[in-house]
Amino acid sequence: MSKVVRFHRIGGPEVLQIDEVDVREPDAGEVRIKVKALGLNRAEAMYRSGQYGFVPEMPAILGYEAAGTVESIGEGITEYDVGDEVNVIPAFSFADYGMYGELVIAPLHAVVMQPAGMTAVEGAATWMQFVTAYGALIDIGKLQKGETVLIRAASSSVGLAAIQIANLVGAVPVALTRTSEKRQALLDAGAAYVIATEEQDLVTEVNRITDGKGARMAFDPVGGAEVANILRSLSTRGIFFQYGALETGDMSIPVWEVLGKNLTIRGYQLFEITQEPERLNRAKAFITRGLEAGALHPLIAKTFPLAQIVEAHQYMESNAQIGKIVIEV
Repeated sequence: MSKVVRFHRIGGPEVLQIDEVDVREPDAGEVRIKVKALGLNRAEAMYRSGQYGFVPEMPAILGYEAAGTVESIGEGITEYDVGDEVNVIPAFSFADYGMYGELVIAPLHAVVMQPAGMTAVEGAATWMQFVTAYGALIDIGKLQKGETVLIRAASSSVGLAAIQIANLVGAVPVALTRTSEKRQALLDAGAAYVIATEEQDLVTEVNRITDGKGARMAFDPVGGAEVANILRSLSTRGIFFQYGALETGDMSIPVWEVLGKNLTIRGYQLFEITQEPERLNRAKAFITRGLEAGALHPLIAKTFPLAQIVEAHQYMESNAQIGKIVIEV
């Protein structure tokens, strides 16, 4: 029997419970992992609270990221051996797999060798954020040296990853945050500039930073009315990525800005990368190189033991963290 986090009804963090479950043997194309650490993501809170893309089947498992040791492998797998230290990348549905547990099954395509020099806690905090940011900024956006990128909700784990990736390629990361409270933390995390959007005029500040040219790219998980000002801050032929919906209302789009600058407004999800093997392999290689060179590194906000999974979700929903929340198993 293995301890597995599940929920039996939709609701807040309190619906999460630790159940004793028999974890099956891996099928062909799967590995079974003894988990050392797992990372928390807002998608899991949305799923738990009934705000995700499909309705959970009860009792429901969840969890996208984990780090641990390969405990057994399915038929035909030659890429990994029992005892290998591996990480799990979000590349599957909660309807099929979940990483919240002591012992978990993961599909082969979602597994990656833990980069050299990293701990399990760091491994569990890495792949959602860096693959998400890589997919938009590098795979699709082709961000180049000297170009400016606006990164909204910059203190989130994905926002921090985007700052690091921008710096890695020589671009100029501008962190967007609501107030000045996290300004110094974002500068310390590598942001070239920080704009507090409730205290400063976004368009004026971006024009100052870019000498009136505007930003080449914007990366936004929020949406809502502020999108209009972000679009006004982009350069001619700039691209705006919407990769989340923390504000679920319709976005405000200034049509003459879109037409006059030939802007691209693009929806984007991590699964665009993780569901295509070649693109996922390129992401794995780019991120592994960056991690092993020290140019990329996950920022850990706080760790909790598995027994405090409810408290960990409560902390995630407080929005107090800067960086990733990790559960140690």
